[in-house]
Amino acid sequence: MFRRLREDIAMVLERDPAARSTFEVLTLYPGVHALALHRFAHGLWLANFKWTGRWVSQFARFLTGIEIHPGAIMGRRVFIDHGMGVVIGETAEVGDDCTIYQGVTLGGTTLNKGKRHPTLGRSVIVAAGAKVLGPFTVGDGAKVGSNAVVLKAVPAGATVVGIPARIVNKADDSVHYPGEKREFVPYGISNDDERIEPLLTSDVAEPIYNEPELEIEPPRQFPQPQKAKPVSEPLQQQKIEPTVVSEGYAEIDSRIDNVLNQIADLEEKLGAQHTGTAQNTGDIAGRLNEPVESVDSLKR
Repeated sequence: MFRRLREDIAMVLERDPAARSTFEVLTLYPGVHALALHRFAHGLWLANFKWTGRWVSQFARFLTGIEIHPGAIMGRRVFIDHGMGVVIGETAEVGDDCTIYQGVTLGGTTLNKGKRHPTLGRSVIVAAGAKVLGPFTVGDGAKVGSNAVVLKAVPAGATVVGIPARIVNKADDSVHYPGEKREFVPYGISNDDERIEPLLTSDVAEPIYNEPELEIEPPRQFPQPQKAKPVSEPLQQQKIEPTVVSEGYAEIDSRIDNVLNQIADLEEKLGAQHTGTAQNTGDIAGRLNEPVESVDSLKR
């Protein structure tokens, strides 16, 4: 275990110019921590302690932001740089000396229980944000560009970029530069090397997939809005005479006057009844105030 840890630290010092010391790598690099915890979780998984292995992997995810399923097989000297958002599935296999950057997903596209995640060969570089999805193999020394979406196998030594991934650099003598020492290239592609520029032109770019040509539909023809139909001739010629309007208003006024007169008569009748009732009430009250002389007077 400690020998593997020393190899991981040495790989970081070799491939990351920002790493200054062994102590810095050991204490501050989440990729190193995630791989160390994964080895422990993978051992539990193989010993049939499935739940405990998953718990350790989730604890490592909480600490580092890197999620490696305990069933995944990780090779030696794997370098996970930055690491935040890396997801490696259960049946994924990562070969020795691979480099994986932040945001990479090694995922599956099926629901079957068998092999459903990719296999990375030796010395594969998967740049930031790339998605490698499916049960296929990325060949030894291949490079996957940033944010590429790879859905089929990649030949050994090839460089793929784009959505979906396209081969922009085949593994041939003109690319490998015989006699020169191959150095590690961060993120798989260097823009400092002028010899790589011709490889990015359209005449050498080759898609991994046979993509059907897009059929561009012609613009849809929408029906023109119809104009409003003109008013028929008889309606345009029909006119309302002013005398007819004035007669109608006069009839309404007469009806309103009749209603008001009826209301006035009703108010007079109610007032007269109220006056008579008040007089009768006063007589009764006066008689009640008079002294009682005898029973006969009460009878009157």
